[in-house]
Amino acid sequence: ISATMAEQQQFYLLLSNLMSPDNTVRKQSEEAYETIPGQTKITFLLQAIRDASAAEEVKQMAAVLLRRLLSSSFEEVYPSLAIDVQTAIRTELLAGIQSEGSSNIRKKVCDIAAELSRNLIDDDGNNQWPEILKFLFDSVNSQDVSLRESKKFHDKVISALLQTMEDQSNPRVQAHAAAALINFTEDCPKTLLTPYLDSLVQHLHVIMVAKLQELIQKGTKLVLEQVVTSIASVADTAEEKFVPYYDLFMPSLKHIVENAVQKELRLLRGKTIECISLIGLAVGKEKFMPDASAVMQLLLKTQTDFNDLEDDDPQISYMISAWARMCKILGKEFQQYLPVVMGPLMKTASIKPEVALLDTQDMENMSEDDGWEFVNLGDQQSFGIKTAGLEEKATACQMLVCYAKELKEGFVEYTEQVVKLMVPLLKFYFHDDILHEITITFLDRSMPLLLECARVRGPEYLTQMWHFMCDALIKSIGTEPDSDVLSEIMHSFAKCIELMGDGCLNNEHFEELGGILKSKLEEHFKNQEVRQAKRQDEDYDEQVEETLQDEDDNDVYILTKVSDILHSIFSSYREKVLPWFEQLLQLIVNLICPHRPWADRQWGLCIFDDIIEHCSPSSFKYGEYFLRPMMQALCDSSPEVRQAAAYGVGVMAQFGGESYRPAFTEAVPLLVGVIQSPDSRAKENANATENCISAVAKVMKYRPECVNVTEILPHWLSWLPLNEDKEEAVHTFTYLCDLIESNNPIVLGPDNTNLPKIFIIIADGVVNESIKGEDGCSKRLANVIRQVQVSGGLWTQCVSALNEAQQKAIQDLLNTA
Repeated sequence: ISATMAEQQQFYLLLSNLMSPDNTVRKQSEEAYETIPGQTKITFLLQAIRDASAAEEVKQMAAVLLRRLLSSSFEEVYPSLAIDVQTAIRTELLAGIQSEGSSNIRKKVCDIAAELSRNLIDDDGNNQWPEILKFLFDSVNSQDVSLRESKKFHDKVISALLQTMEDQSNPRVQAHAAAALINFTEDCPKTLLTPYLDSLVQHLHVIMVAKLQELIQKGTKLVLEQVVTSIASVADTAEEKFVPYYDLFMPSLKHIVENAVQKELRLLRGKTIECISLIGLAVGKEKFMPDASAVMQLLLKTQTDFNDLEDDDPQISYMISAWARMCKILGKEFQQYLPVVMGPLMKTASIKPEVALLDTQDMENMSEDDGWEFVNLGDQQSFGIKTAGLEEKATACQMLVCYAKELKEGFVEYTEQVVKLMVPLLKFYFHDDILHEITITFLDRSMPLLLECARVRGPEYLTQMWHFMCDALIKSIGTEPDSDVLSEIMHSFAKCIELMGDGCLNNEHFEELGGILKSKLEEHFKNQEVRQAKRQDEDYDEQVEETLQDEDDNDVYILTKVSDILHSIFSSYREKVLPWFEQLLQLIVNLICPHRPWADRQWGLCIFDDIIEHCSPSSFKYGEYFLRPMMQALCDSSPEVRQAAAYGVGVMAQFGGESYRPAFTEAVPLLVGVIQSPDSRAKENANATENCISAVAKVMKYRPECVNVTEILPHWLSWLPLNEDKEEAVHTFTYLCDLIESNNPIVLGPDNTNLPKIFIIIADGVVNESIKGEDGCSKRLANVIRQVQVSGGLWTQCVSALNEAQQKAIQDLLNTA
């Protein structure tokens, strides 16, 4: 893998500009960086890391970006690289760990190798990078302490790590081995950890007891901190399998929290609090309950004793997370503790990030330990951001979401405070992953949850709160520049409308929203034109196409969210919203033109499907725009388009009313054609085909006068059950119940000869979870089975046609429904 000298130098300049304090320079550089294709990025970044002549901060930036690329875009980038390129990357990383002079960069290269090896573990837990194992074993057995920081795997690894952890002569190596064990257990599937659990836990207990003695005698705490975190990590992975070891650890851990009160032991105490709460969550309420009250008292004491905790006290973030776990364990019983918990939590969630441009001299007076991270900008200046507070802020916001979710109406006292804190985040735009995550976490999960909590206070309170949110949400849909954040805001907005229902938007809201959605759709078409023009350019090549594809995916994702919002409005307001919708009608009609990309046609049809489903007979006035394209789309080459069209025919039969009758005569033969085509059950076609089968059922059920039911039924029966689309499966099973309960002679066959076949359909439906114990349909199916049960000979005949899994499924259905 190599790039020319000039290209590489240009790339170094780009990396430096990514750290510029000048927002414009930084933004332009980010945009330029985003346009570089995956493989080229990896090439440049690796060369930057391995280039001994490159500046340290450039190498550092390259390492951070490469790790981020492997963690966020691994599937898109790595598998498509040529095999020799993949091999070269792995070789370069291992060489870098061995030869890198700077310990800071070497640690970052270890992180990259760890990220890559984590991604190269397949679903069965097999490691696809055997060379790293050999390298790690050699490292563990070598005397080079710094190399022992790398990550380790499986049988030999666990014993090597435990052995190293017991190496009393070298506490730093002990601590590194414990850290590696944490990494290992965090990523290790439970099934893989179980065989080693006993030996692992016993060793950890021995080491913990020894280190606890050492703390009392000598005051050394480094290894104990890591061991406590190792125990937490093992419990977190082992879950209920940790129950037998609970009593081995809990007394010592409670002892640490009670007695480690000196300032220098704050981190140990915080980690122990985290460990106790993770063990509680792992073993469950029943096992933990006898200690729960004592643990809560310890936490409360910490909270009140330390109400004057310094802002950077490491215990705060551990406390906040521990409270949330206790809430998950205790459920509704946790509500009594909210008055104590919410103060510090709101304080942390309200942190404002600090950013500074400093002279190098000033920077040297502030160490990174103060929670500042610096990037050098030439000789004289540094750009700093205080990241410590941000991570805590993100955690605190997640905890607020957790409380709202667990306590529901029990959280109502605090909904207003939380909404007032969170909504301004919508306006807060900062190029930082952590804040980005806060916004997304909050939006996607909490707005609908907070509305649910507020509902307890009555409709007036709920409406006030919703209007405060709604104004901010609509504004940010119009202005948010980041497409990831924008799509989350749109998704959350749609969820809230579904929750609030009819009447939740006033005229101003509708007017503003109409304008915004209109401009989103117009922008969608304009962007497509721009991309088409770029494809005609003379410098168009594969790399340009890759970028255009990414932009296209982004655009389509926003289109899906426009569709979500319209869906929520149609399902809440029904036909009375149609006059408002007409300002968008022509744009939606544009989406379903035959020459448009398949994703446009798919989502355009989905919007018309919603109109048919929720605006019933009134939808027919738009029939002139969508009926022809919908019929043509039933045979489209794209399965997604076929699926949207078939679903449309189904809801037309179910809700559309008389006017649609002529459409079914044309649609049913087309649907049958799709279902009977040779590859209709191939994985990529399955969902579309099942929607066709369900649509045929809906036409027979709701519009029997439009088709020859007698002729279609035997075929339809042979297409069951549906395995992929669970919602449509329920429609087909409900219709099957109607037919059996009315003793339909075609379905039952002469002398009930079709019943064994029907038993197989029902059993497969249970196996594939298309039939769930709790829905009404499963009760009806269970009754069909019970009726056969009482007629001896027929029952034997039906059951003998089933294999073992199918027989068990029938039994399960009888037991649960």
